[in-house]
Amino acid sequence: MKNNFGTNISWTIFGESHGPAIGIVLDGLPAGFKIDENRIADDMEKRKAKGKISTQRHEADGVQIVSGFFNGYTTGTALTILIQNQNMKSKDYASIQYRLRPGHADYTAFEKYNGFQDYRGGGHFSGRLTACIVAAGSICRQILEQNGIYIGSHIEQLYTEKDEPFSNDYDTLVSQIHAMNQKEFATINEEVAVKMNAIAEKAAEEGDSVGGILESAIIGLPTGIGEPFFDSTESILSHLLFSVPAVKGVSFGDGFGFASKLGSQANDAFYYENGMKTKTNNNAGINGGITNGMPILIHTCIKPTPSIFKEQESVNYQSKENVKLQIQGRHDPCIIHRARVVIDSVLAFGILDLWMSKKASEGLV
Repeated sequence: MKNNFGTNISWTIFGESHGPAIGIVLDGLPAGFKIDENRIADDMEKRKAKGKISTQRHEADGVQIVSGFFNGYTTGTALTILIQNQNMKSKDYASIQYRLRPGHADYTAFEKYNGFQDYRGGGHFSGRLTACIVAAGSICRQILEQNGIYIGSHIEQLYTEKDEPFSNDYDTLVSQIHAMNQKEFATINEEVAVKMNAIAEKAAEEGDSVGGILESAIIGLPTGIGEPFFDSTESILSHLLFSVPAVKGVSFGDGFGFASKLGSQANDAFYYENGMKTKTNNNAGINGGITNGMPILIHTCIKPTPSIFKEQESVNYQSKENVKLQIQGRHDPCIIHRARVVIDSVLAFGILDLWMSKKASEGLV
């Protein structure tokens, strides 16, 4: 089982949803970066379950850094984070141990781990482990921000309701990113946020769930980050994004919109004004897998939460009998507002790793 990722820096995730703790090891960080623990707590707060549109499993999510951090700075050794699990109700899963939940990894987990997997709350497959990613991602974001690189996301779409897109004007985009990072429910249009919440609440009342699309922006990146093929900026970021539970689609810039455009419409014309720029940004700040200095814009599709309260058809894995399944317990009718900070976190890790490759190569010239 592979639980680590990265080149210059790496992270290794561990733990299960209903185990004693979850955690992550962030290795390869240089010594001397100042890290604000209050900022980590603020980012963890954005992921927490709140209100009617989130699970009623409420965890304190206190972040304990047990190595690699001293007197407010990274030490250069492996930075290890622990987060205790304190509010588990494992009995909710005992009665459906062999009943395969549609949309979940129950069946594939049985096939891969031969029944030895921890099935409680989804075990290692659970979105619970994204708490570790947010904690480590917060550290990565702080390092990037110390170097003028900022990341932010908003809920572009929830079910059928859509928000305004990020602005094409750079100064406005900067303001929007900072504004989104202060919001609990991140939409550009406040009226849309009210409508989205109402949709999610209605789905909850009906025992169902909804998904949506996040639009993310990365600004302040220098040119020349990424490789032409296998470690292209898109390749690395897509790999990380698809590692987040519930992510089923990723596109950059116009993405699938390119299919209905001519080349003359898709190309971004260059011009020079206090540096090289493009008049449009259809290609999301990336050419040939390498950053061109324009903002990176990414769309990430989050599927509806698979744990719903409606009765569904399933199979008992042990007896191979067709059965009916009605899930009990505490589940999110919507996770996109909580997933937003998770997406920002994996993007921060990926960008930091790519940026460190560029810095390393520059040091050899």
